[in-house]
Amino acid sequence: MPSALAQLLLPAECLHCHRLLPFDQSDDVICRVCRSRFRAVRPPWCERCGQPEPHFGPCRLCRPWPKAFTRARSAVWLDEGPRAAVHALKYRALPRIADDLAAVMARDLPPPAPGSALVPIPLSTERLRRRRYNQSLWLAQALARLWHRPLYPELLIRQRDTPSQTALTPAARLANVAGAFKVRSGSPHEYSTTRTRDSALVLVDDVFTTGATLAEAARALEAAGFTEVSAVTFGRASIPDFS
Repeated sequence: MPSALAQLLLPAECLHCHRLLPFDQSDDVICRVCRSRFRAVRPPWCERCGQPEPHFGPCRLCRPWPKAFTRARSAVWLDEGPRAAVHALKYRALPRIADDLAAVMARDLPPPAPGSALVPIPLSTERLRRRRYNQSLWLAQALARLWHRPLYPELLIRQRDTPSQTALTPAARLANVAGAFKVRSGSPHEYSTTRTRDSALVLVDDVFTTGATLAEAARALEAAGFTEVSAVTFGRASIPDFS
């Protein structure tokens, strides 16, 4: 069906506000007005983990991170609109929404340094089988196109599934994901691993809460010899009060 006829018969609407989209935005999932209202994460923050709260002394959140994991940044706070967008990306199999979320990330985050490569956080084999796609890969693919950076989608392997982290403390989250990742070795991936060993790697995920998953992925990369790892996410969730 030609796009003009499709737009006439099946008009697109914004996932969040449900307003009809104009023809030139019919490929969007979230309208530009809603995206403009997403609340960007801004300083003051910890220079390493990006947690936007004043800190006196060392930051407790990123203190356990591996040395190679030098920086994490998120584009927007996970308020109602961004949360609905992430939910749609993860559970409604809408790959086009990755383009919308990546556009917000490219708007609010500086591009990685030239020579950097993007690495999506992998799903376990079982979860990938159930879901049939990896939302972090979709997001990394969209960012790679916007930032013109190479993508290494199979560099990391998630070697075991982990229970939900929703109700866990920051320390328990780190323990929960311990040993969950490893770097793929062997042909044809060995060449890619060797080639990127001296490159800065940028982990890509949808949401940052305490950074435990990203830190463990960085730990696996560090163990394989990578010395500079950072991370970007679309959303940043408020850390629950575990006191």
